Amino acid sequence: MDLLANLAIGIDAALTWQNLLYCLIGVTLGTLVGVLPGLGPVATIAMLLPITYGLPPAAALIMLAGIYYGAQYGGSTTAILVNLPGESSSVVTCLDGHAMARQGRAGAALGIAAIGSFVAGSLAILLVAAASAPLSAFALRFGPAEYFSLMLLGLVAAVVLAQGDLIKALAMTLLGLLLGLVGVDVNSGAERFTFGLPQLADGIDFVVISMGIFGIGEIIANLERDESRTPLLKRIGRILPNRDDYRRAWKPVLRGAGLGSVLGILPGGGAMLSAFASYMVEKRLAKEPERFGKGAIEGVAGPESANNAGAQTSFIPLLVMGLPSNAVMALMVGAMMIHGIVPGPQVITERPELFWGLIVSMWVGNLMLLVLNLPLVGIWVKLLSVPYRLLYPAILLFCCIGVYSVNNSLFDVLLTVAFGLLGYLLIKLRCEPAPLLLGFILGPMMEENLRRAMLLSRGDPSVFFTRPLSLTLLLLAVGLILIMCLPRLRATRQVAFSEEN
Repeated sequence: MDLLANLAIGIDAALTWQNLLYCLIGVTLGTLVGVLPGLGPVATIAMLLPITYGLPPAAALIMLAGIYYGAQYGGSTTAILVNLPGESSSVVTCLDGHAMARQGRAGAALGIAAIGSFVAGSLAILLVAAASAPLSAFALRFGPAEYFSLMLLGLVAAVVLAQGDLIKALAMTLLGLLLGLVGVDVNSGAERFTFGLPQLADGIDFVVISMGIFGIGEIIANLERDESRTPLLKRIGRILPNRDDYRRAWKPVLRGAGLGSVLGILPGGGAMLSAFASYMVEKRLAKEPERFGKGAIEGVAGPESANNAGAQTSFIPLLVMGLPSNAVMALMVGAMMIHGIVPGPQVITERPELFWGLIVSMWVGNLMLLVLNLPLVGIWVKLLSVPYRLLYPAILLFCCIGVYSVNNSLFDVLLTVAFGLLGYLLIKLRCEPAPLLLGFILGPMMEENLRRAMLLSRGDPSVFFTRPLSLTLLLLAVGLILIMCLPRLRATRQVAFSEEN
């Protein structure tokens, strides 16, 4: 009954005309940035953060959340029609989705992607609603030692699950931690890493670093890429799948929803890990695995359902613990802080209309996306012909105006450009920037909880090991590190053994 009462609060909050309008704006922008390769939800949310200053907190979070899960829908359109993923989680959809398009069945692929995403997203939202209250009650038992251990576990998990080289991911996390320490130490009043610049005394603004690395950095990198695209405009075919398509797809949709819901909670997991895992599971369970890669509708239904479910449940660590599980959730933490909201379990009790309104709006947004993606697919296809040389100058101008409007500071604009160059360098070095942002967000929070725990224990570091929950979280972190190191250790031993023989 408590769940129904809470959902009633969420319905009252989400169905106001203002929140419905911003939900529609969010999912429409999300679909747009998902369709256009080279943008993406991280860069878009980073650019829109300054706008949220003038919005009510609920409307701002609803809009930003809509951009995130809306991009999961839009990314499938480009992947199926152009064989170019608009979003990283749509990489797997290219394999069978584009093959179906070449067979004249692009409409069926787009239709099952939209329907599967809606079904999986709805199931994941129910999971978020059901799990949030019990988990938040459990989270209230956490003290400073437990929060420090939990954040350490989150950073370790983000490194383990990150793309690319693990050493680079670890280096990005440490760089983010260092950037989070810039400014005046609250306890001693000493300046740290400010290099004598008074503008850095308050630390680096979250909008500056996120918009620089994910906005300007991505734009510079995209300028190097070939913008020629050849969408299949001749024949999209019937949008709604036929009976045989539904027969083949309903099980992958449900499996993808379950798998994505679980993996989306993991730090560093989210939509992309869910999509890859779902594709591997469907190929393993298929009676004819040789069909995959040649236009199997299961290869579209499963991953598209999983990535949208993963996008929804990645909100659980944010809403319950106040911990971001990926780069987009880190930006959501920044948006909450802009409005003076401290992320964590107390949000449910102190701001129930905000919390439950956001959850209900996610279902409303998924319904809007179903309408946007099925009848209006022709409009999204035409957007693929917009030249990028017209988009980039407008995006750069918008970035600079947005950063300047936060503090009316030209120094912030110059610092954003510097972080943009850093972001471009990271892309060229194949370093994933998401762990950097997670480290930047969690670094100050980890330091605060470390100092609180040491203060309460009167300087005794054993408090992290004598408290059962804190010890469990630290053991999980050590276990993840061992899992990360074992394959390399085994490979090193095999190389040494072969050299000796």
